[in-house]
Amino acid sequence: MKSNTNQQHIGSYSPWRLSVAPMMGWTDRHCRYFHRLLTRHTLLYTEMVTTGALIHGNAAQHLNFNTEEHPVALQLGGSDPADLATCAKLGQVRGYDEINLNCGCPSERVLRGAFGACLMGEAALVRDCVKAMVDVVDIPVTVKHRIGIDKVESYDFVRDFVGTVAEGGCQVFLVHARNAWLQGLSPKENREIPPLRYELVHQLKRDFPHLTIAVNGGITTHEHIAHHLGHVDGVMVGREAYHNPWLMVDWDNRFYGDDTCPRPTREAVEQAMLDYMERAALEDGAPWYAIASHMLGLRHGLHGARKWRQVWSDHHLKPLPAREVWAMAQVHVRSAGEEPQPEPLVSTL
Repeated sequence: MKSNTNQQHIGSYSPWRLSVAPMMGWTDRHCRYFHRLLTRHTLLYTEMVTTGALIHGNAAQHLNFNTEEHPVALQLGGSDPADLATCAKLGQVRGYDEINLNCGCPSERVLRGAFGACLMGEAALVRDCVKAMVDVVDIPVTVKHRIGIDKVESYDFVRDFVGTVAEGGCQVFLVHARNAWLQGLSPKENREIPPLRYELVHQLKRDFPHLTIAVNGGITTHEHIAHHLGHVDGVMVGREAYHNPWLMVDWDNRFYGDDTCPRPTREAVEQAMLDYMERAALEDGAPWYAIASHMLGLRHGLHGARKWRQVWSDHHLKPLPAREVWAMAQVHVRSAGEEPQPEPLVSTL
């Protein structure tokens, strides 16, 4: 009875209540598998995949993911409605739970492709792109965007963008609460220099109560998350989830009310990742170090963490089996006396 009641309680929350942001070079399938060991309910996003890569490249490789990752969304980069519709269908067939359109990335590569943040200046085109995808898939089509571009700081700009795009059938907007400066700033600077203006995202929810609005940008603590959930439907966490992933281990209980799964230890999570490294090597030859790079924040802030990270990231150890490297890393964990022996992670996935 407790389990059934709990599931009903969890189901009462928006699917976008908590999510990990799509991050280029970071949120690949190995990273998402790792994050899923820490939280069962948080929505995970792929790195951005361009329509050109799917249509003209190896679509199967780009769309590959582990079944344990659900719920998982595919983020697309593109600006041609027909191409986006084709790729959205590919994503649905592959089994993704959502298709997301990138209208927030400000990198020069994205600008040259005429997609990403620059699309915020073409709301009607984004509306048409969304409609083209909505017409061919049964899963949600969402948009991730900024609050503005360049020095346009009027709330009216983002309000009108959301209103126009919603006409195409988009019901979910994931809003990075910074402007994107299309000239003069690197992608890294675009994540730090334009000021955060959360109040604009909160205002969007007040002006569009029928839409799902989630906020992204600079959110690093449980207190930040709880504050924003008092104003919008969801919170998307980016770099903090990657660099300090243990933050997520309490999310299921704290923000979804799910207390049915025991809290894992870091030892147990690392052991599960070791098993996954060996599985991935057998399935498709994935090298263990490409997987280990995503879990280097697992012991963030603990004694012995620096030496532990050094072992897992030592390029001289790449020829060794993952289990031998793990044994070397464990020496520093045990010497620091950080945690008890691992508990099974069977119930986490």
